Amino acid sequence: MGLNLLEKTELWINNISLDNVNLTQMAETAARVLGFDSANVLVVDVRPRHITLDILERDIVEEKIMGKETVLLQELSKLEGVNITNETYIHSNGILGMICLDVENPKEVIDKIKTMTGEMKEKISKRAIVFPTGFELKQNLIEDTNTPYLKNLLEEEGYNVTPGDIIEDDIDDMVYKLSDAVSRAFGLIITTGGVGAEDKDISVESVLRIDPDAATPYIVKFQQGTGRHVKDGVKIAVGQVGPAYIISLPGPNDEVRVAAKVLTDCLKNHCSKAEIAQQIANALAKKLSQKKFHH
Repeated sequence: MGLNLLEKTELWINNISLDNVNLTQMAETAARVLGFDSANVLVVDVRPRHITLDILERDIVEEKIMGKETVLLQELSKLEGVNITNETYIHSNGILGMICLDVENPKEVIDKIKTMTGEMKEKISKRAIVFPTGFELKQNLIEDTNTPYLKNLLEEEGYNVTPGDIIEDDIDDMVYKLSDAVSRAFGLIITTGGVGAEDKDISVESVLRIDPDAATPYIVKFQQGTGRHVKDGVKIAVGQVGPAYIISLPGPNDEVRVAAKVLTDCLKNHCSKAEIAQQIANALAKKLSQKKFHH
């Protein structure tokens, strides 16, 4: 079974003292004990009484780390300049805390974790948040018809839906709010608006900052630089961080309705982010062609 670290990637080794220690050797030792690639373990912070390791792997096999605290400290103590005492201990805020578990029956614990993880993923997958975007909404120039529609549709599909704050046309603000939604364990994060070809449209770019491998297919292409088009087309975005999907949809309500129906079908069928993005893009391209857009 594999567990996703859900961005909780740091290990603190407390009450440890160092004297001219080779940090690369420390990281390599920790990687060897925990069964990670040596390139995926870094020492990122050193203080007088503790160090912090960052684990770059996002998915781990729990059997490799469970109960490894003692052996990890023993191996580190063999390095020149590393002083481990009875007061030294390891701490983590996330899944990596399993390193500290000392149990008589690891299989029983692992089976219980499997059950708990499945239940947690199911709960997260049904928690949705919808963010409308744009100054026109922020300044009450137009009514937000998308959030109520998406809330009703998703609730009919069994989701617990939270209306999010209106996000202005600011990439830093959007990245912050989307990242915060991921950390708050929302499994479905949707933005509406801001996917166009103007300079103020930053929804797709925001998703790419959070997930550089997000799927971003075109729904319509333009001649770049004509009129207000600083970009060469309109895209949508589907990113994923751990169990959370981040979906950027257009702003027009009729397009949101088309995309939302495709999205819910894809989620039921457990489609990948690339499949979700392409199916939504295909449906929206068809919708736009009916509006006389030329591709």
